[in-house]
Amino acid sequence: MRTLRWGAYPNITSMETITIETMRNILEREAEAVRQIPVGSNYADAISLILEHVHHRGGKLITSGMGKAGQIAGNIATTFSSTGTPAYFLHPSEAQHGDLGILRRDDVMILISNSGKTREILELVQLSRRLVPDIPYICITGNPESELARDAEVCLYTGSPEEVCPLGLTPTTSTTVMTVIGDILVVGTMKAIGFTYEEYSKRHHGGYLGHCSRERSRK
Repeated sequence: MRTLRWGAYPNITSMETITIETMRNILEREAEAVRQIPVGSNYADAISLILEHVHHRGGKLITSGMGKAGQIAGNIATTFSSTGTPAYFLHPSEAQHGDLGILRRDDVMILISNSGKTREILELVQLSRRLVPDIPYICITGNPESELARDAEVCLYTGSPEEVCPLGLTPTTSTTVMTVIGDILVVGTMKAIGFTYEEYSKRHHGGYLGHCSRERSRK
């Protein structure tokens, strides 16, 4: 086995030790985690909450999370916005320095925390409800017994899969299932509002997807 020596990691092994079987194992573990996401009526409840607050009352969807969960929350927000549901990502730390002012009556939130114990997210709940006392939130978490889950209008449990990271720490599998849960909410909402190619083209003018949506809206 060839050993590479570099920087702070003097015993880096060559890629020859990362076998096809290792890669397949990672893929299978991630895929199995997706297959094991608990699915129930709570997804319909979450979509109904988004429809009521955004499409019936005229509010916004606000997503938030810290660290890697925050990156997933940002992706969910932009995907919702491009598919007909106005959504914004609110950074939980920046919220404490004025950005909380984006919240208004009739908004609804999606909060993401794998542990359900993320300090900044729990503080965001408190601060949000001081500004908009009855603002509801949907949580995506790997801990359905957490305070965040208990106080949510709807809890979407990830199934708490083990991370494929060799240390068992780095958000890997957990962020995969969070992304898929976000996709379920986005696609379910798109179907509920009857989102069309024409409407997509109005929001996504540029690039190949913009071209495709305009072409298909003409048919």
